[in-house]
Amino acid sequence: MTDMDLRIMQLNGAGYCCAQIMIILCLDNLQQENPGLVRATQGLCMGGGDCSGNCGILSGGICALGLYAGKGTDTETAADDYPLLVENFREWFKERVSAEFGGINCNDILGGECGAPKADRCGVLLGEAYAELIKILLECGYDPTEGREDSDGY
Repeated sequence: MTDMDLRIMQLNGAGYCCAQIMIILCLDNLQQENPGLVRATQGLCMGGGDCSGNCGILSGGICALGLYAGKGTDTETAADDYPLLVENFREWFKERVSAEFGGINCNDILGGECGAPKADRCGVLLGEAYAELIKILLECGYDPTEGREDSDGY
C-alpha cells in the first residue's frame, strides 16, 4: 500500500467523496487549503447526488485540472492546452472504466447499488485516476506542485 493509498483511505474515512478527494489531493500537492472549493465539489459526489451522472472521480479530476490550467479571474484565460488536458483525462477514464464497469456513470461503477462508494472499486479507481492526472500534467509540462497563481506564462 502506497502513501497515496493511505491518504485516500484517510480522506474517505473523514467523510470526503471521490470528487472532493481528487481536489484535496491536488491541493495537497500545492500545499494549499481551500474549504470553499472542497465544499463546492461535494455537488459532484455520487454522480450528482443520485448516481445517474458521471463518476465523481471523473468530474472532480476535470475540476482539479482547472487548478492548473483553468480561468480563475476576469483577466485570465484558460491555458491553451486546457481542453487537451481534459480530453486526455476523460478519454483515459472512459477507456479504463467502461471496459470494467460498462459505463462512466456512478451507477455503472457501483453496479446499481447507489448509496455509498465501494472501497474495492472506488478506492482503487481513485488511486489510478489521480496517478493518471499527475502523469497528464507532467506530460504537458505542468508542475503538480505549482498552481495557476504561482506560474508564469499563462
